[in-house]
Order: sequence, then structure tokens, then C-alpha cells
Amino acid sequence: MLQLGFIRENKEKVIEALAKRNLDARAVVEEVVVLDEKRRATQVELDNILSDSNKLSAAIGELMKNGEKAKASILKEKTVLLKEKSKDLSEKAAAFAHELTQKLYTLPNLPADIVPYGKTPEENVNVFEEGDIPVLHEGAQPHWDLVKKYDIIDFELGVKITGAGFPVYKGKGARLQRALIAYFLDKNTAAGYTEYQVPHLVNEASGYGTGQLPDKEGQMYHSTVDDLYLIPTAEVPVTNLFRDVILTENELPILCTAYTPCFRREAGSYGAHVRGLNRLHQFDKVEIVRIEHPDKSYEALEGMVEHVKSILQELKLPYRILRLCGGDMGFTSALTYDFEVFSTAQDRWLEISSVSNFETFQANRLKLRFKDKEGKNQLAHTLNGSALALPRVLAGILENYQTPEGIVIPEVLRPYCGFDLIN
Repeated sequence: MLQLGFIRENKEKVIEALAKRNLDARAVVEEVVVLDEKRRATQVELDNILSDSNKLSAAIGELMKNGEKAKASILKEKTVLLKEKSKDLSEKAAAFAHELTQKLYTLPNLPADIVPYGKTPEENVNVFEEGDIPVLHEGAQPHWDLVKKYDIIDFELGVKITGAGFPVYKGKGARLQRALIAYFLDKNTAAGYTEYQVPHLVNEASGYGTGQLPDKEGQMYHSTVDDLYLIPTAEVPVTNLFRDVILTENELPILCTAYTPCFRREAGSYGAHVRGLNRLHQFDKVEIVRIEHPDKSYEALEGMVEHVKSILQELKLPYRILRLCGGDMGFTSALTYDFEVFSTAQDRWLEISSVSNFETFQANRLKLRFKDKEGKNQLAHTLNGSALALPRVLAGILENYQTPEGIVIPEVLRPYCGFDLIN
């Protein structure tokens, strides 16, 4: 959530920055400013009345000590009127504060200065590319055919059990999936990230804390009986570990990693771009989350990018890194880098990771602060990234490593798998 004081003091700057997201935010920003003025004026009036009431209470006490009950009775009548007025003002101030918060929830994060203008993914900026695209043998197949050929993933069985987008992994497919999870976690913990096991359902406060609510409410599975949400990513429970927490500056940075299944009610669409593993309602992902000092968060973001690069280099998958334009960036992000792996069999790039800096946007919602050297509370910066999302990484491995003899397992994964070929 954007900081109210910043909006109040930089109204035009906020409107201009949000225009980079192709959002005309003037009306909402001006409503926020007006509501804040009303709330503050009401609070001042309430504070004055409470002050007057306290003075009258003290005066009544003195009069009662001096035996002047008649005068004290007159003042008591005044305090009754002040209490009624203070109650009305308190309710009015609370109503303004609630309406103000709801308006603030509708405003996305401000893009960083280096975020390019643009409306569509085609306007993202390719900032890095590495790896040789393999030349496949004649008759090479996309992964949805390969998994049938080698009987390692069953999409139809998943439809039978649950529905489309819930695949069943079996045999060497399940073993490879488990190997990827263990490898990603080992890479992350070796880089200094502490591993967590977290709940797969979260309450509403957690959804609001990291910005999934109310923005992506329709994309989250909601257990209405218990009012809990299935997580769309481990980012939500892991970041909420620090909700309503005041850290010391010496505790920063905090590095976390977690494996979880992820659940997303993606809008239905058709075609090869969402076929097979390309888009699922349930999938596995290993996440990295950082809580950083504001002065060091962009350095940390670059470190996260380098970390994900190192994983893809070890997997020997051709990949590229895109700096997302304003129109393609997530609601909560100030700057995002997307990693994409090239699928030779599909002849297209597949997104497999997003690494983002949210600056204070999530921390303001979470009330996640730290005490600086002067003892003042400051909002921390939060960052997160996929390291990595499994479905499209798996698709890239199956397709790019296929040979006439079978699917070769990347060398770095062989100790985790216990085999070097799927045939």
C-alpha cells in the first residue's frame, strides 16, 4: 500500500508514476487526499473535544472537593454533551479511515524510475540472454506428447480426480519433480536462505498483507466455510511471518526460502501456450523472500537475479531476462525481472521466474518495520522471487534434453534423481 503521507505531499508525482502502468489514477488519488483531509480535520475536532472534556473533569473534581456541588452538576451536564459529540466524531473519523484504506487498496505500487513505459509483454526489455538453443532430432515432440510416450505425467487422470490443470506425476516424472524441489532448496540454503515449511492456507489478513487481496481475489481458491485462501505462492505465508513485527537494523537482511504447492484459478484459455505444463491450477514452486534495509534492496534484487541465473546455468537451459514494462508488471511490484526458458520443441519462451522488489508497498500493509540507528521506526523493503517454478522448468528439460534414446537428465540433477535417462 502506498504511504498516505507520500501521496499527500507528492500528489502529481504519484499520478504521473501510475500513468506508467497505463492507469489514470487522478480521480482516486484526489479522493484519497480529500478523505485524508476530512479524517484529519475530524480527528483534530475530536482531540479538542476530548481535551475540553478532560479539563472539565478536572474542574468538576476541584468543585466537588470544595463542596460546590451545584456548579459541579452544571459542568457534568456539559461533559455528557461532549461525550455524545466525541462518540459521533469518533465514529465519523473511523468511517473516513475505513473508506480511505479501501481507496488506498485500489492503488498499485509506483514503478521504479528504470521501469520502461509499455502496455503489453511485447514491450518488455530483454536485458540478458544466455545459453545455446539445442538443435533437436527429427521427430522431436512437445512435452505433452513426451509425458505420454514415457508415462511420467498423466493429465487425464488429474482431470478424473479433480479437473483440468491438476496433473498426476508418476514414476520417474514424480522422482524428477522431487529432485528439482530438493535441488532448488539446496541451492537457496547454500546461498544463505533459511528454509521454512509454511501453511498452504492463509487468512484474509495475510492476503491483504502481501497484496493478493483485494487485487487477485478472483484468482485465489477460497474456502468460504473457514474464510481461508489456498496460497497462490509461498511468498504470501513466508512474508506474513513478519507481519506486525518491528525488527532491529542489525537483524537485516532476512533471507527465507520455502517449497509449497501453489493454487491459482487462472482464467480459462486455449491453445498451445497454455497446454500441458504451460499453465496449471496446482503446481509446485520454490520461493525466495528477502526483508531488506531500504538502502540495500536494489543491490539485493540484483543478487537475487544472479542467484536465479546460477541455477539456470547449472541446468544448462537457454534463458533470457526481461525487465517488465509498466503495463505488464504486477500490482505490488516496483520493479520486476522475468526469467524465461526457451522451449525448442514449442519454439517459444516460457516464463519460469519473476524476481521483484516491492520497496515499502507490502511492508506498509504488513506494518513490517525496523528501528534505525536513531531508534526511529522505518518501513522495511520486501523482495521475492521464484527459484524456481517447476512446471515450465520441467517442460524445458523434457523438451530440450530429449534424444532419440530418451530424455537425458541434466547432470546437476542426477545425484538427486538416481537415474540419468528417462526411456
